[in-house]
Amino acid sequence: MTITFLGTGTSQGIPVIGSNHPVCKSNDPKDKRLRVSVLVSWKNYNYVIDCGPDFRQQMLSNPVEKLDGILFTHEHADHTAGIDDIRPFFFRQGDIPIYAHKRVIGELKRRFDYIFADEDRYPGAPAVKVVEIEKDSPFTLGDLEVIPIEAYHNRLQVFGFRFKGFVYLTDVKQVPEDEIQKIIDAKVLVVNALREEAHHSHFNLEEALEFSKRVGAERTYFTHISHLLGFHEKVEKKLPENVFLAYDNLKLNL
Repeated sequence: MTITFLGTGTSQGIPVIGSNHPVCKSNDPKDKRLRVSVLVSWKNYNYVIDCGPDFRQQMLSNPVEKLDGILFTHEHADHTAGIDDIRPFFFRQGDIPIYAHKRVIGELKRRFDYIFADEDRYPGAPAVKVVEIEKDSPFTLGDLEVIPIEAYHNRLQVFGFRFKGFVYLTDVKQVPEDEIQKIIDAKVLVVNALREEAHHSHFNLEEALEFSKRVGAERTYFTHISHLLGFHEKVEKKLPENVFLAYDNLKLNL
């Protein structure tokens, strides 16, 4: 299984438009972060978790000829706004499967009604095959079982996902104890670490480190990183030996 980090930034991305913050002015490519997303690939299967406004650019930077489906963590724009750019895959493959909470499907139908239309479809619009995800109901992608993990982004329910030894969580502030049990013994954990200062709906660095230790994954990679966390090179040097900052286009082989 190969994990490709398509984006590791926050909702504004890094650099932030018009910002003079030193990290936004950095020449280090690891300090340039698109909106958060990962590509999970194994055998001949390719699944993307979240499809934000940088989706087209991400697919051009990490060429994918076939997309087997999209998993959505939640409905916020930085995780969903790129759904129209699935059109090239739709034109080649037909309806693209999407996997999400019922509430998220409702939001997508409201904002992208033309994608979900049954009649009078615009000829160039993509179409999707909807699969609703439920908290305690694992589902199958290709030949692999995926376990949903429920967490909270402030008061908003979000889903993370476990693919065998790989666990992906983003935009998380609280994870219930029974859901943590689904993560124990993961080989690789990916979780958000926004900045050092506390935030109302995201783990800060201290909380992310505590969560990593609580879960006990062999390796942890932080994502959904703000420019306020600091320069990639400097922050990474301060982390425990089995904890890393993810960066755009990083590939992990499990």
